[in-house]
Amino acid sequence: MKSLHTIAILAAAFLTVFVESLPGGARHWLGVQVDLLPSLVVYAALMTNLTTVALLAVFGGLWFDSLSANPLGLSVLPLFSAGFVIHRNQELVLRDQAYARVLLGLLASSLVPAATLVLMPGTSAKPLVSAGTAWQWIVMTLVGGAFTPVWFWLFGRVRRVFAYSPMPEHLYRRDRQIKRTRRV
Repeated sequence: MKSLHTIAILAAAFLTVFVESLPGGARHWLGVQVDLLPSLVVYAALMTNLTTVALLAVFGGLWFDSLSANPLGLSVLPLFSAGFVIHRNQELVLRDQAYARVLLGLLASSLVPAATLVLMPGTSAKPLVSAGTAWQWIVMTLVGGAFTPVWFWLFGRVRRVFAYSPMPEHLYRRDRQIKRTRRV
């Protein structure tokens, strides 16, 4: 199930980047091109191993950069950094609680674009920062935070469909008393 889970996460990243780049849709409705990769990185960091987080950061970042105005590879480091920090501290996070998922999604969805914007002047690209940048950043943060529990729900359903449900170890309780009588 681990390899299938990794493949499903990478497929979701590919489809997410593709749908985000389509003309029309949420971009014209909100006035912002939303980025759901940070929320997917939060899911991967809490529910999978570091290899899956690294694969998601590399492939998701390259796919996102190839369909946006970012220089190729610029999004990889912020995505991996967010995933690494969350994965490193995953035993401290209440991953079963919806509010913790939303808060981590808000945090990642706000810090990844900010880190990308900070790294951009180091390349030959000129970032377009204007008065609307704050609005775009706020909307991206809120949408990413709100979508983070959706990843947990979606991949939970995938896991229930493709994984075996655990069998109970014993049919009877361990503290059951067995009364034996001697037959004559």
